[in-house]
Amino acid sequence: MVQNIEVKELLEAGVHFGHMTRKWNPNMAPYIYMERNGIHIINLYKTAAKMQEAGEALAKIAASGRKILFVATKKQAKDIVADHAKEMNMPYVTERWMGGMLTNFVTIRKAVKKMSNVDRMKKDGSYDTLSKKEKLQVDRMRAKLEKNLGSIADMTRTPAALFVVDIKAEHIAINEAKKLNIPVFAIVDTNSDPRLVDYAIPANDDASKSIEKIMGYISACVKDGNAQRQTEKADAQTEKTEEPAEK
Repeated sequence: MVQNIEVKELLEAGVHFGHMTRKWNPNMAPYIYMERNGIHIINLYKTAAKMQEAGEALAKIAASGRKILFVATKKQAKDIVADHAKEMNMPYVTERWMGGMLTNFVTIRKAVKKMSNVDRMKKDGSYDTLSKKEKLQVDRMRAKLEKNLGSIADMTRTPAALFVVDIKAEHIAINEAKKLNIPVFAIVDTNSDPRLVDYAIPANDDASKSIEKIMGYISACVKDGNAQRQTEKADAQTEKTEEPAEK
């Protein structure tokens, strides 16, 4: 069961610190509590409410067995998001967003298949028949694909949702998701437009402590959804085995 969100903990993690007032986006006004020393302070009660709303929606998606793609390529967020995504057993992009990753998904899947082909070559021995130069070329291609696409290798179809840290940095990913009507969940700072996403969590998207606090909660919600799915599958299997045989 996911624990309640403590506003005090959000405060300690620095979730309330927005950007400088001169960099603000007016559409973030409903989520801003006050201005202090030229910096906007985010209303953490609204952050908590939006975290809960997003968490509940993401838990339902996970419980349905569909995938949520986590995207964060900025330095402060990439390792945090990658670690949590692995724990959730969800795909993620933390190196760079390759254009067409969603809108040209068939081509991306072909690139992922190339990695599988190389692995197969190494298993069946055909890799050993290559020249030294060819092996080097194949290994370089495999390494490059692994770096950019390895984290989405198990994503066999477009995701049911996108979760983004910093909508300014990941605007290409968001645009692709919108074209395909994929709902977008995001941590949105005071310099961004929350109207660009479906579920905006107003928060500091620059500090690692802030990102960790929000990702920790979201991760717990998704894990709950995953656990619910496993329980339902187990129950269904039990019912099936207990059905009386037909006479």
